[in-house]
Formats: sequence, structure tokens, C-alpha cells
Amino acid sequence: MKPRAARVLPPAMEQPQQQTLRISIDEQTAQGHYINFAHIIHSPSEFVIDLGRIMPGQTDVKVYSRVVMTPLHAKQLLEALAQNVSIFEQKFGEIRLEPHSFEQNEPSN
Repeated sequence: MKPRAARVLPPAMEQPQQQTLRISIDEQTAQGHYINFAHIIHSPSEFVIDLGRIMPGQTDVKVYSRVVMTPLHAKQLLEALAQNVSIFEQKFGEIRLEPHSFEQNEPSN
């Protein structure tokens, strides 16, 4: 057998090494908030997502978190959510979106 020469790729084509991320979260944030409402707005340069909770029969939404991200990060979040919903459904079954009509004062998003 002939010895093979090692193949050297230009830096742009080299496989990136996996980095281990260390995620830190303070105790208050780790408690989390139940949310059932999301309001999303965008401009050419960013997406703004308000996450909150609305109680049945109420018109006020309490926003617990506002997230601002680039369009690229918004699309990556969309893909990550889609992948995780797919994994969830494979494990626990389909999440069914029940058609329902909103009351006059209830938001539709």
C-alpha cells in the first residue's frame, strides 16, 4: 500500500471544533414564568418578542420578558423550536392545535 498524504484544508473549510457552553442562570431567573401570550414585532434589523401572561376574561397582559434579537437569530430560534417540537411529538404524541374562536376582548396572538 502507498502511504497517503495528509489532506490539509484551508482554514475556512476546516471542521469547527465543538465547544462546550457553560450556561449560568441566577436563582430568580431559574424559577421561570408561565406564559401563554407572545407579541412579536420586527423591523429590518431586529425582532422584539414580548412574553407574558393573560388571564381568561381579562384584557391586561403582564409581560415578564422582552427579547430582542437579529433576524438571523430569530430564524435560528424558529428552527430550534421546530426541531424540539418534533422531538417532543415523537416522544409524547402530536400537539394538536384546537380551533377555537376568541372572545371579543381576548387577543388573537
